[in-house]
Amino acid sequence: MIALTFLMKEKHHNLIKIGNKIRMLRIAKGYSQESIADAAGMGRTYMGRVERGEQNISIQNLIQIAFALNIEVGELIPLLSELKNPNIQSS
Repeated sequence: MIALTFLMKEKHHNLIKIGNKIRMLRIAKGYSQESIADAAGMGRTYMGRVERGEQNISIQNLIQIAFALNIEVGELIPLLSELKNPNIQSS
């Protein structure tokens, strides 16, 4: 059970990093959460959960957000050095 809790915590950390990156780029481009969600073909509440790191996001939805923001998909993903490997427990 401890290992599962650890994996969930590390996964959540990575989702928060991705969500923060999406939020930062959206705000930098001057879009509201609702307008970018509409442009990407998803709901505002879903977009809010993604930005808070509460929702796992599919590659297809990342692509839709990238098109809506007119950026490359890779810009939505933090650097590997900013993420945590959920398969390795930190001491």
